Amino acid sequence: MAVHDWRTELVEAYPDLFHPPVGDSGAARGSPECGEGWRDLLERAFARIWAAVQADGGSLKVAQIKEKYGTLRLYWQGSLSPEASAQVAEAIDLAEARSACTCELCGENGRLYGPDWLTTRCMTHARGRPVERPPGFENIHLMQRIVDGRLRTVACRRYDRALDRFVNVDPTSLGIEEE
Repeated sequence: MAVHDWRTELVEAYPDLFHPPVGDSGAARGSPECGEGWRDLLERAFARIWAAVQADGGSLKVAQIKEKYGTLRLYWQGSLSPEASAQVAEAIDLAEARSACTCELCGENGRLYGPDWLTTRCMTHARGRPVERPPGFENIHLMQRIVDGRLRTVACRRYDRALDRFVNVDPTSLGIEEE
């Protein structure tokens, strides 16, 4: 009898997104390479991604899901309309933001610890020291783009873990000034 874990269950729940080999869901190329603490945020993300792909009629294939620098990374390839691509990007942004404040091992409230190997952990599973952030910058996500040859902040959002959504923040309230 095959051993099933949450990763296999996720792949089996969304075969149209993972495209596993016939008869071997555990060998799907994009199967998650992260701890069970991020299971819930991945399930939320894939419900959102699947809805966007289904409504669009396009295609998406998960390429990789992993932890990098203490937070989730989710890569994909496919063919979607700009609107569906934006919905998928938002679902991934939310999952990545949630991973930055969720213990990868148990799913409880967490934070980034370092300094050598960065991990997001709760106080129980923490190793190392908390990575310090300037006051007010907790769960802040800046979107920056090159505009007219200069790096510009185009969006400043705070992730609200309780509501699982972003809230816009005025960048000047954080001391971020545009030239």
